[in-house]
Amino acid sequence: MTKIKYARQLDVRYNVDVFIAGGGPSGIAAAIAAAREGKSVFIAEGFGAFGGAAVTMLIPAFMQFTNGVDFLAGGIGREIHDRLKAEAYPRFQAYAPIGIPVETLKLLYDSMIEECGAKFLFYTHVIDAVRNGANIEYVICASKGSVFAVKAKIYIDCTGDGDLAYYAGAEYEYGDENGRVMATTLCGLWDAIDWSRVVWPDSRALDQAFADGIFTNEDRHLSGMFRIASETKDENGVSHPNGIGGSNAGHIYDIDGTKSESTTPGIIAGRRQLREYRKYYQEYLTGFENTELVYSAPYLGIRESRRIVGDYKLVLDDFLNRAVFEDEIGRYSYPVDIHSPTNDDAGYAKFKEEFTKFRYEKGESYGIPYRVLTVKGIDNLLTAGRCISTDRYMQSSIRVMPGCFITGQAAGMAAAEAIDSNSSTHHIDVRCVQRRLKKISAFLPNFKD
Repeated sequence: MTKIKYARQLDVRYNVDVFIAGGGPSGIAAAIAAAREGKSVFIAEGFGAFGGAAVTMLIPAFMQFTNGVDFLAGGIGREIHDRLKAEAYPRFQAYAPIGIPVETLKLLYDSMIEECGAKFLFYTHVIDAVRNGANIEYVICASKGSVFAVKAKIYIDCTGDGDLAYYAGAEYEYGDENGRVMATTLCGLWDAIDWSRVVWPDSRALDQAFADGIFTNEDRHLSGMFRIASETKDENGVSHPNGIGGSNAGHIYDIDGTKSESTTPGIIAGRRQLREYRKYYQEYLTGFENTELVYSAPYLGIRESRRIVGDYKLVLDDFLNRAVFEDEIGRYSYPVDIHSPTNDDAGYAKFKEEFTKFRYEKGESYGIPYRVLTVKGIDNLLTAGRCISTDRYMQSSIRVMPGCFITGQAAGMAAAEAIDSNSSTHHIDVRCVQRRLKKISAFLPNFKD
């Protein structure tokens, strides 16, 4: 491969307290937390809206905010939950909405970021980081029309893939022992679903569709269709929930979410697969006879890529032991949910066994230590969201959106504390971070001040 040397001078366009790469759920929470603590914040978001997986990948559901007893995503996660429910579902208090109303969520995130005073640019990617010893001095960003630098005191990687940490030279892990990662999914929005008649799941219908050769790949992991509230009125004027759904169905295998050479053919395969699901819904499932695919996501739903190595690695034993940590910055309870990297009976059986076995009873949870947010060898960088320091089991649990709210707000608070105490991210007084989190009603039952 031919190589060239390329150099140019760049403007330092922003000089802020906290730089955040990625405006998904962890980035949103980190930005709001730091800004409300009086810090100047700049967010570089690669797409045209905040929200990450929910709005860019159309992941149709948040997963659980609670463990059935405690609201685990307390603080900013609770605020987002309550505001979204009030804005999107004022007429639907009789039943609990499941799916994510994408357009309402976009506007909510816009409002919350504008309210907190953080600066931001959409269509802006981190493409490099400049280090001086153990500190990042600048990050390099590329946006429409320019390449520029940003200087900050603390940097937070909320990219999901750990891009900023990777460019800064951080250690990371990827996939299983064979370098395989969970399969991806291309989600979509569907209309004209008669939810009053839907029966889900219907394994017999799937068996028949396989026998009839409907699908190119016989993939038994069918996560399903999530209702997004809408209603119609019958001839008597009675309202019924009806209409829109978000699909999280079908897998595309062997996709490396950190490389466009992999995601490009992956999304083409995903769009073709959704055409197969359209036929399956219409011809095999009750209530879906008239459904149509309105919109497929502009990006694949990536479940797993880099896991950045921190000062502690959250592992399966911590899940099994319902771990408690002295430096706890939150607790969570979503089950182990490792989608198979292979499309075979053995892979699906392993997923089903683990998803059934590694889950909690009502009221149970595991602790999340601050040390999974710090980055080994770098003093002014934190991670939040999907790329924090875990093994594959724990990554599959904490990667969902409420988990990202928890780690994101903690990273924002830790950044504020590191700046106020003029300390590295590794040496701050975590009790001060915990106090800040308690003030916004984060769930920290084991912290005693």
